Amino acid sequence: MIIKLFEISKLNLSNYSLFLFYGKNEGLQSDILKENFLKKFGGQVLRYEESEFINYIDNILIEIQTKSLFENEKIIIISRVTNKIADYVEKILEVDLNNVKIIFKSSILDKKSKLRGLFERKKNLVVFPFYEDNFRDLSAFVETFLRKENIKLSRESINLIVSRARGDRKNARIELEKILSYSSSNKNIDLEAIQKLTNLAENYEVNELADSYLAKNTKSVSTILNENHFSDEDCTLILRTILIKIKRLRLLIEKYDQLKNIDEVINSAKPPIFWKDKENVKIQVSKWNLLDLKKKIYEISEIEMLVKANNKNSLNLLSDFIVNY
Repeated sequence: MIIKLFEISKLNLSNYSLFLFYGKNEGLQSDILKENFLKKFGGQVLRYEESEFINYIDNILIEIQTKSLFENEKIIIISRVTNKIADYVEKILEVDLNNVKIIFKSSILDKKSKLRGLFERKKNLVVFPFYEDNFRDLSAFVETFLRKENIKLSRESINLIVSRARGDRKNARIELEKILSYSSSNKNIDLEAIQKLTNLAENYEVNELADSYLAKNTKSVSTILNENHFSDEDCTLILRTILIKIKRLRLLIEKYDQLKNIDEVINSAKPPIFWKDKENVKIQVSKWNLLDLKKKIYEISEIEMLVKANNKNSLNLLSDFIVNY
């Protein structure tokens, strides 16, 4: 059963035991988990990785039914789940799950996912999709935080924080915590200070690589890949940065197809495009069409799943994807 996040207040969570969280907005996942489960149900929280849960599932299910160990309500969180765990859901449902909540968390599950399909079909299972925050939602999140902490920033500074959050309030919260710490000894926080404080969140090489890729500048792409020692852990960040920029580019091209005025499209973009990036973005608009961008969005999701499944080979997978348009 699919439940949109705005419907969660109408759902009696006590009537259900198994929940699936999926989507790239990890910050929003954390907020919903905290406010609607951890605070509401309390009790002991047990956390497992998918492989760990599957390997010890018989023991875990026995513990669930053992009153001496589970006297109060319990929450079991299984992270980074894949389709592998779908075969075990029916087995879990066979035991008494009274006062137990089991939450399966995943960042990517496509429409063909066996696990996602199972949760969407069955009325006794609940699935929450977590989509990336849009510019308006992230702006509201940032403004609420600043207002609560009595920190005053310019609109341009807020826009910068939002753009560097890359569609995830988890990233925004990290940057806001830096700003909060800085504000304790600095009352005047201008745009320059924000740029310096949040600079680490916007990995320059990663953004330059993504922009060069979308500008189809193969020479620049090769140079950046060769000169920077990207780690396997960087691969997901690079893919997500490219994906976010592709989604922005798709909106720009849609608008350009209507207006046929590239300067008007660039200058009216939301979130605003910084002046130093405008010429590069114009090149990107000229290099792509909507159909090819749609294909790339699908390809990135596929590559990200491969990267997570083959961590030791992540850089090779990423390089092959980026070099071969």
